Amino acid sequence: MPNAFDPITVGPLTLPNRVAMAPLTRRRAYGDGLSATPLMVEYYRQRATAGLIVAEAAQPSRVGQGYTDTPGLHDTAQVASWHPVTDAVHHAGGRIYTQLMHAGRNSHPELLGGGLHPLAPSACAAEGVVRVHGGEPAVRKPYPIPEALTMQGIADTIADFADAAANAIDAGFDGVELHGAYGYLIQQFLSGNANRRTDRYGGSVAGRVRFPLDLVDAVAARIGSERLALRISPGCTAFGLDEPDLHELYLTLVDGLPRDLAYLHVFEFPGHRDLTVKLREHWSGVFMLNPHETHHDWPAGPRQLRLVDDGLADILSFGTLFISNPDLVHRLRVGAPLAEADETTFYRGDHRGYTDYPCLEEALS
Repeated sequence: MPNAFDPITVGPLTLPNRVAMAPLTRRRAYGDGLSATPLMVEYYRQRATAGLIVAEAAQPSRVGQGYTDTPGLHDTAQVASWHPVTDAVHHAGGRIYTQLMHAGRNSHPELLGGGLHPLAPSACAAEGVVRVHGGEPAVRKPYPIPEALTMQGIADTIADFADAAANAIDAGFDGVELHGAYGYLIQQFLSGNANRRTDRYGGSVAGRVRFPLDLVDAVAARIGSERLALRISPGCTAFGLDEPDLHELYLTLVDGLPRDLAYLHVFEFPGHRDLTVKLREHWSGVFMLNPHETHHDWPAGPRQLRLVDDGLADILSFGTLFISNPDLVHRLRVGAPLAEADETTFYRGDHRGYTDYPCLEEALS
């Protein structure tokens, strides 16, 4: 059996190792129009020894934004701003995907601006509060009731993702990961309480998986299946989601995906190892896992390297540890001590004074 430091083929890429950097929201897109910045160039360049970097989530449209200072990939200025990032990673010998994330109902009109209102499968508000501007002190407001997407709105949203994926390739990314996890738009369609639709995109398991399957097909048609991946987090209850028929739901989803996707990325929530095993059995392609068998396995670390040897995963993704250990692959390979991220700054809202990796932001991996 291979180990975590053996090479692997992912689509057209040959990765030198099986240690991936998971996407981590950093909220450092301080450039005009939420574009990438020099700080982001250095941040990703430093981590180019990862077998694959999956960059922080970028919104595919203005209405897809869910946090302050998160980058986009929906206009020409944003695309141009990502070129220094992808160039720096490639010049350092690395490979980098982007992640596309639509926040869905997890947003607010004051964050979006321009008269926009959050869109979702149904008019059901998320649980919690959202930060609505990037200054200090922070202003947070309850999530509003979103507008339910019409059938035309669903088609337009899928088209936005396909356009943003093409933009990502134009920006120099090696591929695209669709964010179907953590309670954002794709998982909202999978949810039984956020998705109360009675049309073909709701109701039964077959209806609730239709949006992600249609989305994957549309983006694959645009950039090629071999450069496309999907991330899921079965059992995630973020923002008040509930997923009835959990095993049937995700096995149906995975069985419906194109077999030639670059990889399937599973963020494992504690207590769901049995489902992870079943998903691995159902998925014949490259299986990337961010493992958390129990609450004690958070964050994923060196003890999980055995999962490649055991055959549960082809690639392991690590999130938190990459923040404080840019050379994580080397440290894992030789068994060197690992630095811990500074938890006191995980939720700081403005990092313009920092030079590297002091905070994790709203999304933990």
